[in-house]
Amino acid sequence: MRHLAILLTAGAIVLAGSCIVAADPHQGGIGLHYWFTMDDIDSQNSFDEDGYNWIFSYKYKNSLIGFLGDLEVARQEIAGDDDFVLSPQAFVLIGDFLYCGVGIGIHYADGDFSDLFYALKAGIDMEIIDDFLHLDVSLNYRFDNWDYDAVQDDVDTDTVTLGVTGRIEF
Repeated sequence: MRHLAILLTAGAIVLAGSCIVAADPHQGGIGLHYWFTMDDIDSQNSFDEDGYNWIFSYKYKNSLIGFLGDLEVARQEIAGDDDFVLSPQAFVLIGDFLYCGVGIGIHYADGDFSDLFYALKAGIDMEIIDDFLHLDVSLNYRFDNWDYDAVQDDVDTDTVTLGVTGRIEF
């Protein structure tokens, strides 16, 4: 599974590198996500069931097809320790002002990778300042499985995020 994650990450880097050469708009930015789990987590470990996290975002859009790379940085209590959880994700998007898409990602915490998760995304990408500043409001549904070595019980619950991201077009 780890090899698949490495291959997907390498593929995303190659895709992003090839997109930089293109003359179409690129956007980079930062935002905030509120997330919550769909089920109550009954585990021997202490888990947060909701919270806020930072998101660093890169978006490439070519006509109605776009690609989105996000890195979420969250604080999560895992195995009794407060730890940062890094969640890189890649999405393929369809649409312009209103968009939807599918994606894949992985969580990294406490020196361990989770299983891959899959996500659905829908949102509104508003141009605040023409061809410069964008405000993106999105809703994600993740099919999540929090399976770490540091966690005694496999926590299997889907997660919903509501996010606001500001991006500058370059």
